[in-house]
Amino acid sequence: MTTPINRRDSLKSLAALGAAGTLGGWSALASAQAKPLTVGVIYVGARDDYGYNQAHAMAAAEIKKLPGIKVVEEENVPETAAVQKTMAGMISQDGAKLLFPTSFGYFDPHILAVAPKYPDVRFSHCGGLWTEGKHPKNAGSFFGYIDECQFLNGVIAAHMTKSNKIAFVAAKPIPQVLRNINAFTLGARSVKPNITCSVIFTGDWSMAVKEAEATNSLADQGCDVFTMHVDGPKVVVETAAKRGKMVCGYHASQAKLAPNAYLTGAEWNWLTAYKTAIEAAQAGKPHPNFLRGGLKEGYVKMSAYGPMVPDAAKKQADDIKAKMIAGTFDIFKDGIKDNKGAVVVPAGKVLKQTDLELEKMNYLVEGVVGQV
Repeated sequence: MTTPINRRDSLKSLAALGAAGTLGGWSALASAQAKPLTVGVIYVGARDDYGYNQAHAMAAAEIKKLPGIKVVEEENVPETAAVQKTMAGMISQDGAKLLFPTSFGYFDPHILAVAPKYPDVRFSHCGGLWTEGKHPKNAGSFFGYIDECQFLNGVIAAHMTKSNKIAFVAAKPIPQVLRNINAFTLGARSVKPNITCSVIFTGDWSMAVKEAEATNSLADQGCDVFTMHVDGPKVVVETAAKRGKMVCGYHASQAKLAPNAYLTGAEWNWLTAYKTAIEAAQAGKPHPNFLRGGLKEGYVKMSAYGPMVPDAAKKQADDIKAKMIAGTFDIFKDGIKDNKGAVVVPAGKVLKQTDLELEKMNYLVEGVVGQV
């Protein structure tokens, strides 16, 4: 475990990094700067959680290498008025001009309360909430189509399962989580149509005891390949591995936690969004208010395959991945039923990643054992 970040101490060590390295045309932008751009990154949990926060911390570590950039960070900041104090402190004490408050609950009411007070500071939030004409122009949101990676997780899981029962440990039945569960199931059933995916919702983003209980319960039911959508997948990964089960990861790579059980995983690549916002700030361009992308745009990526994954599984997943990147593969299309038998995507209909209908998903697809 790393020691908690102290933003004041970190400034001293980070200052020396401002002029280090070059990255394409970034040095030209940096040389035009009168002074470095100070960027603040705020985490709701520990940045070494092998999950959501770590994925953001990995991006922060990379932007520290960019010329003309200073980074200040604070972890374990709750989704309360505490984050307003952290943002205000980074602005007034550290001189931050661009903030990445990374947790979903930071946006409303907290960013919305702080942003109007600092019109010359940019706020880039991780989530899907920014709306034209409703929210401040100096705020914005970014997110990625990680259900593409969960579909590929499902393809690999189908090749590896012996029981034809796979499992998903989830936090809450909100549209993004349901989208991941459904994509994982559809990916698996595209290989083996008789596969079922059993789901247990724990009720919150970080509940270690319930995550362990859910994993053990699903293992007891005969599930042999697991994935998840919780903030820190560590408990699910380690519990499943101890039970002799296999795992597809989420948020960041958990391969180090279970090298003999980790098949692959769905990872965020937040550096893409971070760099886009930073470049706009350095160049004096308008703040990007709404950023989205998938594998094609470099917002998400797959973990490296574990040594136990056979070539046939890799080839099938890689072929689909190539089609996703080419823009010729759609996950939700052509006559999909929910697990109660109702048609949710009619025959002949294709839902693109940008379709708002996907943002409102409230069902589990055929093959999922569980209920919303």
